[in-house]
Amino acid sequence: MVFAHDTELTLQAVVELVNTADDPDGLTSVDQLQAFRARWEWTGRYDGTKAELEAVRALRGPLRALLLAGRDEAAEMVNAILDEAGAVPRLVRHETLDWHIHAEPPNAPFVTQLAVETAMAMVDVIRDNESSRIAVCAADDCDSVALDLSRNRSKRFCSTTCGNRAAVQAYRARNA
Repeated sequence: MVFAHDTELTLQAVVELVNTADDPDGLTSVDQLQAFRARWEWTGRYDGTKAELEAVRALRGPLRALLLAGRDEAAEMVNAILDEAGAVPRLVRHETLDWHIHAEPPNAPFVTQLAVETAMAMVDVIRDNESSRIAVCAADDCDSVALDLSRNRSKRFCSTTCGNRAAVQAYRARNA
């Protein structure tokens, strides 16, 4: 494991969330937001409203910028998010997760949870100088975010689909 379990889960969830902004948009309904929330086992306040959906959709761009920012810029962005939310780290435990850190205020809206939890995960990325583990997919025709949690830092694509497509293209080029 590269990071603590909760950090890895948050990074994986946020990369998925950010990539829903790709064409076609993968987050257009409250049901899709609820499914995302359930899949990643987010806890805390969830209103399930259209306004909440729109707030989360609007957050995808800033979260993408944070994930792909250079280390110093990311640190500034993290500090701004934590400051704006009035974040105070505290230890919590849920049914499926042992003790871990939450920093959003109790009963914070889901969009605030997403922003603060992402900022807290990025604290680990920044402190460990591991920003290179988050990058744009290496496929020529893809702009999705790829997260590399492998030991040997070998993941370059956002999905197996992009990786397989690139392998086929390379194979065809070699045989041409």
